[in-house]
Amino acid sequence: MLSKRSLLAGAGAVGATLALLLSGCSDVGTEAAEHDHGTHEHEPTSQPADGATAHNDGDATFARDMIPHHEQAIVMSDIVLAKQGIDPRVTELAEQIKAAQGPEIATMTQWLTQWGAAQASGHEGHDMGGDHAAMGMMTDEHLEQLRRAQGADASKQFLTGMIAHHEGA
Repeated sequence: MLSKRSLLAGAGAVGATLALLLSGCSDVGTEAAEHDHGTHEHEPTSQPADGATAHNDGDATFARDMIPHHEQAIVMSDIVLAKQGIDPRVTELAEQIKAAQGPEIATMTQWLTQWGAAQASGHEGHDMGGDHAAMGMMTDEHLEQLRRAQGADASKQFLTGMIAHHEGA
């Protein structure tokens, strides 16, 4: 099972990767350095001997907040993956984000179920305002701009949006 610390570390690693990729997007004449973006190993979460997972209200709030956050990262990735002319490094990153965050959503949903806690609301990438805006969530307007963008502009908007998205996590 993933711990909050592992999820936050993963978000930080994605943010650092995005920053490196974004810096390479504007320099067309220079090849970017090779980076290993392999999967991150997550340390197991310890559980009490009776098999029940120790948790508190903060854990449930964290999971409920992170589920729509991860869902929007997948929406953003789907938008850029549906486009032509996107830098292959950007499409590779979008694929990695989808591959990592889908299972994390399932894990956090399972936590909430095991804890008998309320599930996250299923806004899936929609403008959520309030606390979610402070978490780096894109507004509906920004998502629409990403949908309309093409080529290098779409790559840049995706990377810029994803950096803000993960800095807010």
